[in-house]
Amino acid sequence: MLALDLIIIIYFAFKQTNKTCNILRKHFLWTLILRIIMGRRKSKRKPPPKRKNIQPLDQQFNCPFCNHEKSCEVKMDKSRNTARISCRVCLEDYQTTINFLSEPLDVYNDWVDACENAN
Repeated sequence: MLALDLIIIIYFAFKQTNKTCNILRKHFLWTLILRIIMGRRKSKRKPPPKRKNIQPLDQQFNCPFCNHEKSCEVKMDKSRNTARISCRVCLEDYQTTINFLSEPLDVYNDWVDACENAN
């Protein structure tokens, strides 16, 4: 009912005798009436999925020889394609080759695998 009252008010507001603007006023009035009567449906677009927070990988690891926590540090030299991991407590170290996709965790896993193969 409110939409119909609004249409009547708008119609009488635009009803004037100026013949030059009469066509434009009628066109505007009809587009306004159609928008009020035939309202658009709400879009059923789903909200974008929430991104999960990615936790960074560890840079310090437990030593497989002396079992101290977070005593092994990895130094990667990607220009020379080498990486060195060393323990600050027992001074054990390991050097391996890397590629551009390698991460410090990969170097630590290579070291642990080499220790298991030696035993």
